[in-house]
Amino acid sequence: MPPISLPTIRLKPKANARAIRHGAPWVYDNEIVTDRRTKALAPGSIARLADAENGFLALVAVNPNSRIFARVLDRDEEADIDRDWIAARIKAALAHRDHLYDAPFYRLAHAEADGLPGVVIDRFGDTAVLQPNAAWADARADLFVEALQSVTGVSNVLLNGSGRARSLEGLTDQSSLLAGSITAPIPVQMNGATYIADLMEGQKTGLFFDQRPNHAFAQRLAKGGEVLDVFSHVGGFALATLAGGAATAMSVDSSAAALDLATRGAHEMGASDRFETRKGDAFDVMSALFEEGRRFDVVICDPPAFAPSKPALEKGLRAYERVALMAAKLVREGGYLGLCSCSHAADLEKFRTACNRGIGRAARSAQLIHTGFAGADHPLMPQLAESGYLKALFYRMMP
Repeated sequence: MPPISLPTIRLKPKANARAIRHGAPWVYDNEIVTDRRTKALAPGSIARLADAENGFLALVAVNPNSRIFARVLDRDEEADIDRDWIAARIKAALAHRDHLYDAPFYRLAHAEADGLPGVVIDRFGDTAVLQPNAAWADARADLFVEALQSVTGVSNVLLNGSGRARSLEGLTDQSSLLAGSITAPIPVQMNGATYIADLMEGQKTGLFFDQRPNHAFAQRLAKGGEVLDVFSHVGGFALATLAGGAATAMSVDSSAAALDLATRGAHEMGASDRFETRKGDAFDVMSALFEEGRRFDVVICDPPAFAPSKPALEKGLRAYERVALMAAKLVREGGYLGLCSCSHAADLEKFRTACNRGIGRAARSAQLIHTGFAGADHPLMPQLAESGYLKALFYRMMP
């Protein structure tokens, strides 16, 4: 039984209570009746959400400091948001991943879509990386550790405090080891490639599991060809295509540390002689390669989020257009171009339009042959468009 003293917050009369009843996971600050009492609620508090007539809608996690004032946790008024509740959600998420993968390397929890609002958990064998991107989860990090160890048996749990989402919740950007020990980067096998994931110092949670199906698709395009992987991180598409039979692959990234990890991965795969790196700004490197007369059978660009929010959308779309323009010029006739976006604000149609415009400006013609998304360990929540953030467009450049 939940504490009977849970506070109640109410929707304004004109707020869309039906959307909440039909599965919408968020309530914004302009939809809530805010008085001195509700504004004084501590970030991460659990409250009852009621409609304008005081009818119960859901148990929610509250953060008066966030644009997202309340996140739906449970529609059972009797639920108790404790360790067992968290463990039950993780257990359900684990059951899905057990159907998908033979080895425990995947996104274990994908926030709202797995019933854990704002919470991302990536699993690397005996280690879990927890990103509590909402105040309620950050305040209960110790319960997540207990639940993770109980359900999955992992020994090590790292809290990754980086990312824009945490800053929007008013949370710190500090990372810390909550359980066990992590003494070295972890080798990860995906699609026949070996990636080296630096969980302590790397970007995000150390590796981008979401691109797994798109790596696999790119492998089929790259057999026997020369590959350019721009914004490569720890080897992403380059190592995948080498594992799939590419003749050579080049990784381009601005991070020397990321390229060192990519080089280690190529060595572990026995592909060092077919792999090279270039460190530098992606646009500068693509320009230099063009001037050098370098052309490739497959060029894939997987940049950071150029449009992480609506105010950044137009600038971000121009950046995606520029990527497409420069990358298209580097693809041989009959070759393939892959363009990716992880921007929440740029939906598929807008992203595709920007890419098409860039290819056209490069005076190239192309067929759109495949549209890819994140893997099944990154499920979509139908009522939350933001959960479908990753888009990957694959083109064949016409002679």
